Amino acid sequence: MEMDPSLAPDHPQLSYSILPRHEETKEDGSPEPSLSLLDQLSRFKTMACEAYTRKPASYWVLLVLSIGSMLVAFPASSLLSRLYFANGGKSKWIISWVSVAGWPLTALYLLPSYIFLKIQPTPLTFKLTLSYICFRVFKCCGYAYAYAYLPASTASLLASSSLVFSTIFGYFIVKNKIKVSTLNAIVIITAAVVLIGLDSDSDRFGNVSDSQYTLGFIWDIVGSALHGLIFADSYLRTQSWFL
Repeated sequence: MEMDPSLAPDHPQLSYSILPRHEETKEDGSPEPSLSLLDQLSRFKTMACEAYTRKPASYWVLLVLSIGSMLVAFPASSLLSRLYFANGGKSKWIISWVSVAGWPLTALYLLPSYIFLKIQPTPLTFKLTLSYICFRVFKCCGYAYAYAYLPASTASLLASSSLVFSTIFGYFIVKNKIKVSTLNAIVIITAAVVLIGLDSDSDRFGNVSDSQYTLGFIWDIVGSALHGLIFADSYLRTQSWFL
């Protein structure tokens, strides 16, 4: 709704409009972004409510449980693995076997879901089974060597490079877009890994040789790369169930 030109002041190039400010346009026709913080929060709340209503409640319960389990399990596994080797543990296969899938704890909730909820697991083929066994074994073996020769803080920070590999494999395998915030995280994590490599003498245990420290460093990066590959492959195989 435009104002009557005859009522406007003597400025022929000015036009008056009662449209909201965020709907006004510039002279080149492009919209002028002028949303306030409250407007952005309101829009985000609306989008979140719409996303919530599109999924059943069980989906969000499982999502919250999965996120909570990951936040608790990753730091706990790092500390317990380092505690095992610090107290005289020698077997890297035990750490590798336990960390493969948390067996047998996962059976406590997987078997009831198969029996009572009639949920069918992913059909296993020879190629899929072989690939998962190889990826899991080498990944967990790499982390076992890392926690045997590196401090828990250093090994955990190096293991966070799996986010970088997840982004790379996600781009090539799943065709995910790489955003500016993702690139920022990649740069920060990569810089942290480089700084650890340059200052390796500050956190090394006295009974760890140069070759052992280097081996733990390399195996940690290899395990992180396989971890990122598993994430991308798992997302590729399960996205059709949830999207």
